[in-house]
Amino acid sequence: MTPAARVQTAIEILDAIAVAAREGGAPADAIFAEAMRARRYAGSKDRRAIRAHVYDAIRAVRSAPPSGRAAMLALADGDPPLAALFDGSPYGPAPIRPDEERAETGLAPPALAGLFDPLAGEDEQAAMLARAPLDLRANRIKGSRDALAAHFPEGAAIEGLADGWRLLPETAAAQHPAYAEGLFEVQDAASQYASAALGAAAGEAIVDLCAGGGGKTLAIASLTANDAEILACDTNRARLQQLAPRAERAGATRIETRLLDPGKEAAMFADWQARASRVFVDAPCSGSGTWRRSPELRWRLSPARLDRHIADQARLMDIGAALVAPGGKLLYAVCSIIAREGRDQVDQFLQRNRGWSADADLLPGGIGRPAGAGFLLTPGHDACDGFFLARLTAPC
Repeated sequence: MTPAARVQTAIEILDAIAVAAREGGAPADAIFAEAMRARRYAGSKDRRAIRAHVYDAIRAVRSAPPSGRAAMLALADGDPPLAALFDGSPYGPAPIRPDEERAETGLAPPALAGLFDPLAGEDEQAAMLARAPLDLRANRIKGSRDALAAHFPEGAAIEGLADGWRLLPETAAAQHPAYAEGLFEVQDAASQYASAALGAAAGEAIVDLCAGGGGKTLAIASLTANDAEILACDTNRARLQQLAPRAERAGATRIETRLLDPGKEAAMFADWQARASRVFVDAPCSGSGTWRRSPELRWRLSPARLDRHIADQARLMDIGAALVAPGGKLLYAVCSIIAREGRDQVDQFLQRNRGWSADADLLPGGIGRPAGAGFLLTPGHDACDGFFLARLTAPC
């Protein structure tokens, strides 16, 4: 493919991604993969160049653009070599007209940026779209961080995490034999901090209420040396089914899974009411803390969707609270930098649930900053995904 043809292909893929973002369709990675399958003539260099154009545009443009061309033009305005490829050549994009519409660049529209936690100020925002490293978590059931260091000597320890090991972006760690052997999982440092902040211990009964594919469930199993009773739950069957093979690979044998019926979760926990020592509520959220990994999420977030997430978070916190034994703890976590999903959500929980209290000192020294009754982690301050955490103690 010619360089101009690569740009035109990127424009066509961005068209599809923008439509999917507005209509709740497939994610960008799936759309890109399907587009490449349909263009088998594209070589590996072509695919890399096209992917770079697509994701450069997604990172640059703050909301779903009117068209893929408008997104690429926004890039081209500051990139003369790219602008020169709009040359009208065969299979390339048409020449640029001065009056053509450009997509708006930036981190987020002002209305959305205005919802960020006060700690996530303008000086923090550049890091929210920088490329993220690849973080690994050593599985204590089968190995150690020292073993990770031996397998990946180019990496480095992650501050405050006894099991964390950081590699360069796009390192093919999951193709290493040690991964198949269950010696480690790929997991961002923020998720590792959250799992550790639960404070779980061997012998405890633990509920992971929103387990998804089980990344944090497995971290809890590792931290408790496979000696805690863990119930991993979710309403998404496909995601929850990913946990069993991952647990087998990790040697985590004390995990039970439970598929929940949406809207009927409380009734399905009759056997766990006021029983759990620890409950982890990693609630569905905007994902605004993960924009550096999934920048298209900015294009998908709408006020209505945010309101739905906030309602779900409150409901799940109350469901989780009913499972906590007297004096037990609930960890609330969202990969979000939006105050309504973080500090505001916890304040409202504490108002609804008198007698509960918020814990301090959840995180290693220097990691996170107090945000209301919880703590906020951000890419700029903590070199990890954006996360809000609050650990709440039930009355005795």
